[in-house]
Amino acid sequence: MRLSDFEFDLPSDRIALRPARPRDSARLLCVTPNCENPFQDKRVSDLSDLLLAGDGLVLNDTRVIQAALSGLRDRDGVSAAVSFTLHKRIDASRWRALARPAKRLAAGDRIAFGAGPATPDGGALWAEVTERGEGGEVTLEFDAADTDLDEKIAKYGAMPLPPYIASKRPADREDRDDYQTVFAAHEGAVAAPTAGLHFTADLLAALAARGINHHFVTLHVGAGTFLPVKEDDPAKHDIHAEWGEVTAQTAEALNAVRARGGRLVAVGTTALRLIESAARPDGTIEAFGGETDLFIRPGYKFKAIDRLITNFHLPRTTLFMLVSAFSGLEVMQRAYAHAVAEGYRFFSYGDACLLAPAGEAS
Repeated sequence: MRLSDFEFDLPSDRIALRPARPRDSARLLCVTPNCENPFQDKRVSDLSDLLLAGDGLVLNDTRVIQAALSGLRDRDGVSAAVSFTLHKRIDASRWRALARPAKRLAAGDRIAFGAGPATPDGGALWAEVTERGEGGEVTLEFDAADTDLDEKIAKYGAMPLPPYIASKRPADREDRDDYQTVFAAHEGAVAAPTAGLHFTADLLAALAARGINHHFVTLHVGAGTFLPVKEDDPAKHDIHAEWGEVTAQTAEALNAVRARGGRLVAVGTTALRLIESAARPDGTIEAFGGETDLFIRPGYKFKAIDRLITNFHLPRTTLFMLVSAFSGLEVMQRAYAHAVAEGYRFFSYGDACLLAPAGEAS
């Protein structure tokens, strides 16, 4: 299997720059691989009719931080504008970040964020570049730590919109709500678990009334989720690790759903990867806390997840590889072609899919 297998054409006007309003009015493409008619056009608000009583939704309750920072580099009295997307916290005062343009930076450079010129008294928040890595990654050590640093990032940062949106328009006040799920609870993500953006309190209540309950896990999504795979052999690609947690109570509840004959429905690839990381080979889910770099691509044997709700993903990414592993590469190529022809909206603010697994009988 080669990287070119995961390519597809997408007209630029299919990329959503704003979400559907209300959230659950977004379109939903139901993909059932082994049916005579594998594609059905629905709405997210139809989910209570599409799922079964006893099914359990798995939702990622991570909260996106204001991880996009713009600053001025100060070197020998000369300033240069640089922007960063924080993507992984190292400790109380240090973050790894993706820098643009990274060529303007060197270890030892000082960066001023906030109002004022790049002088020791002008920056509201300062950081030093302590290390440069590959692909534009740098390590920043801030002059604040813990809660103080969190508050300053929230004050001076912006929502870290994906590059395909940020290149078309700046983040604004609407994005502070739009790019956050209604059930976001635990701060730490630098990208939204976008399938969860479609859910509303009313939709969750309607699902519960039908006997379809929801369960929360936490996976702090990193900026690596948007990075394309560059290796021609996808198996050689290194996926970014992300921190996640499945509590013992949640693991017990999810195992009870399956024991009663219900299906586990992952809302988003992040929830799916975390549950699959926590699952034993027999499908039993255990408590989990730590980093996962599980790379799911065609050939992977799913252990615990029975359905997947997810947005439409970029070509040549680990996310398109994951959905291809779940429902089949040929099926997903046809599903995406159907979505393009029918005018579905793509990517983070776009429409969604409800996927059944490739190996399931019709």
